[in-house]
Amino acid sequence: MGSTSDLPVMEAAAKILDEFEIPFEMNALSAHRTPEKVEEFARTAYDRGIRVIIAGAGMAAHLPGVIAAMTPLPVIGVPIKATLDGMDALLAIVQMPPGIPVATVAINGARNAAILAVQILATDNKELFDRVAAFKESLKEKIVKANEELGKVNFKFKVN
Repeated sequence: MGSTSDLPVMEAAAKILDEFEIPFEMNALSAHRTPEKVEEFARTAYDRGIRVIIAGAGMAAHLPGVIAAMTPLPVIGVPIKATLDGMDALLAIVQMPPGIPVATVAINGARNAAILAVQILATDNKELFDRVAAFKESLKEKIVKANEELGKVNFKFKVN
């Protein structure tokens, strides 16, 4: 993440990675204030066992793109709402030049970033693939149950 002020958003990713028992690093690295540390992190990530990077940043939000420029690993950017309702961060992350892709999730979408990272890791791990499939099935079960509960809600002109 760009700074520790991003932790309230990025902890949603950590919770998903914990749920799937995926080891991960969590760092505060700034593309503007600690560029040398960002470069070291990106260039050595693969050798440390990292296979997907989730990078969250707000405002100018250059962190995901800078990391993507320095590693062949997939990078998932999380635009964080800091100013301009997060649109500045979203546009900074999604507008990458050809050859330097950054997968980008919704503003403050760290949970989806982690789910996407797990899905990427699952492409070569049958056990993890099955757990992701079960997770997705549980999402369907939650909405079916929620719809059943909604059926119990009464309004004068509600017809179902």
